[in-house]
Amino acid sequence: MESTPANLRQFAPLVWLALGTFATGTESFMIAPLLPGLSADLSVSVTVAGQLVTVFALTYALSSPLLSAATSGVGRRKLLLASMAGFALANIVASTATGYWQLMAARVLLAAAAGLYVPSASALAGAIVPPARRGTALAIVNGGTSIAIVLGVPLGAVVGHAFGWRMTFVGVGTLAAIAAVGLFAGVPRGVDAGLAAPSMRERIAVVQQTPILTGLLVTTLWATGAYAIYTYLAPYLTQVAGLEGAQIGLVLFIWGVAAATGLFIGGTFNDRFGARAVMVPALLLLAAAFASLSTSGVLLSGKAALAPVLLAVIAWGLSAWAFFPAQQARLMQIAGVRTAPIALSLNASFMYLGFSLGAMLGSFTLIHASVTSLGVVGAVCECLALIVVLATVRRTSASSQPAAPGR
Repeated sequence: MESTPANLRQFAPLVWLALGTFATGTESFMIAPLLPGLSADLSVSVTVAGQLVTVFALTYALSSPLLSAATSGVGRRKLLLASMAGFALANIVASTATGYWQLMAARVLLAAAAGLYVPSASALAGAIVPPARRGTALAIVNGGTSIAIVLGVPLGAVVGHAFGWRMTFVGVGTLAAIAAVGLFAGVPRGVDAGLAAPSMRERIAVVQQTPILTGLLVTTLWATGAYAIYTYLAPYLTQVAGLEGAQIGLVLFIWGVAAATGLFIGGTFNDRFGARAVMVPALLLLAAAFASLSTSGVLLSGKAALAPVLLAVIAWGLSAWAFFPAQQARLMQIAGVRTAPIALSLNASFMYLGFSLGAMLGSFTLIHASVTSLGVVGAVCECLALIVVLATVRRTSASSQPAAPGR
C-alpha cells in the first residue's frame, strides 16, 4: 500500500511505544554482563549479585498478569504513561542505591513497571492502526526489544565497564523519560476508547488448556537453560577466554546480531515450513552450543578457547531466537484468534519465569560446581524442552483450534 503523510502520522505513535520496549528490554538483559563489577562495588559475591537478575525476572513473571488484570479498568494510554514514568524514576533510584538491598528494591519496582508497560503497549499498538496493519504495528513495538538485544545490551555493557554500573541505570532512565514524554505528546487521547484488558478469569481459562500449558512449559524450559548461562556469561568469558570489560560487550554485540538474525530466520522459516520444522533443529543446535561451552571450558583456555567460544555464542544467538517466533506462532495457532493476545502475554510471563529459574539454577551450579558446568546445565534444559516439543507439537498442530474460553 502506498505510503502517505496520513499513514506515516498513524504509525508515528508506535515509535514512542517501541522506545519504551527498547528501554524495558535493555533493563531486562543489561545487568548480567555487569555482575562482576557490581558485586565488587556492593561487597557481595557474584552469585548473590546474580539474585538481582532472579528477582527482576520473577517479579516480572508474577506481577505482569496480576497488575494487568487489576488495572483492566484503567485506560491503556494513562497506564502506559504511569508505568513508563515509574520505570524512569525507578532507574534513577537504582543508580543512587548505596547498598545491595536498596538496589534489589529498585529492581522489583523496575520489573513491576516493565511488566505492566509491555502488554499494555502491545494492546494499544493494535488499537492505533486498522486491523489489516496490526501485525506490522505489533512488529514495530516488539521490535524495540529486539533492538535492545542487538544494541542496548552490549552498549550498556560497554558503558557500565567504562563509567560504572550506575551509569547504565542513568542511561536507561533517560531513555524511559524521553519515551514517557513522547507517549504523552505523540499518542492521541481517546485512542484507547473501548480497549479493555483480559480479566484474570479469562487468563486462567486460557492457561488451563492442556496444549497451551505444555507450550508454556516449553517456553519455561527454553528460557531456564538460556538464562542459567546468560546470567553468568561475564565470569565464564573471563575465566575461560580471558576476556574483560569492553571485550565482553563486544561478545554480547556479536550475540545480539546473531539473535536478531535468528528472529528473522525463525519467523521466515516458520511461515514457510511450520513451527515444528523450526523448533526442533533450533533446540538441537542450542543444546549443542551450550554443551560446547562446557567442553571448551574444560579442554581449552585463553586464546585457544576464544574461537570455539565465539562460534558457540553465535550458534546460541541464532538458534535461541529462531525458536522464539515459531513458539509464539504455535501458541497463537493453538489459542485461536480471540485468545491469542492472552496466550502471548502468558508466554512472556512464563519466559520471565524461566529467566528467574535459570538465574537461580546458574547460582546453584556456581556454588556446587564451576562456571564451566553451566553449559551442560543449559543443554539439559534445552533437551527437556525438545522432548516436550517432540511429544506434543505434532499432535497439537494437527488438531483443530480449541474453542475460545467463556468469559
